[in-house]
Amino acid sequence: MGWAGFNGGDPYAANIDSSMAVLNTNICAATSLLMWTSLDVIFFNKPSVIGAVQGMITGLVCITPGAGLVQGWAAIVMGILSGSVPWFTMMIVQKKSKVLQKVDDTLGVFHTHAVAGLLGGILTGVFAEPELCNLFLPVTNSRGGVYGGNGGIQVGKQIVGGLFIIGWNLVVTTIICLVIKLVIPLRMPDDLLLIGDDAAHGEEAYALWGDGERYDSTKHGNYSDETVHPKLSTGATQEV
Repeated sequence: MGWAGFNGGDPYAANIDSSMAVLNTNICAATSLLMWTSLDVIFFNKPSVIGAVQGMITGLVCITPGAGLVQGWAAIVMGILSGSVPWFTMMIVQKKSKVLQKVDDTLGVFHTHAVAGLLGGILTGVFAEPELCNLFLPVTNSRGGVYGGNGGIQVGKQIVGGLFIIGWNLVVTTIICLVIKLVIPLRMPDDLLLIGDDAAHGEEAYALWGDGERYDSTKHGNYSDETVHPKLSTGATQEV
């Protein structure tokens, strides 16, 4: 709902461009979900709910740069690529790369957003349809690479723009992290990581024993991984 809102709201008007944006957002997300799930079945012999969600997210991320600028068939192609390229980087490259193995990226944000986002930006330069481009922002000869003319130039612009954003994020995010590090640690101690960041505060993700209750080990038992919080081992309670 939210993704359709900000993609469809980009033109700041209820017009053909905004309608195409909402439609393409759903088309690409659905296609990407099916593609990711299909690859899971082909290579791992079973589908995965988490995999389906990851595929949906990569499709949403990929279509965002060109949601109102590409036709429906292009949104399908983008969905196929967004469901396969990030899948490959997450399931194959990630597991074989010593560098990526050291990155603490539990949610796979690098693959679902960085890879899918860059892919979507480049593909926008490939598939941007001239009439839809003019509806969004009237610029002479705006077109993607598949529409001939100077379309190839737009692909190059998209790549340069993507590289600039990558460089900007690396520099600014590093500065932000260094400033935060002066105030609080950027990483929890290993003993608390073993317990879990939620459990360290007396809470559990998807806890079945209650919502917002005080955690009482005598009432609720130990954690699901048989780990006992050191402060709760005596049966004391702790505020959420």
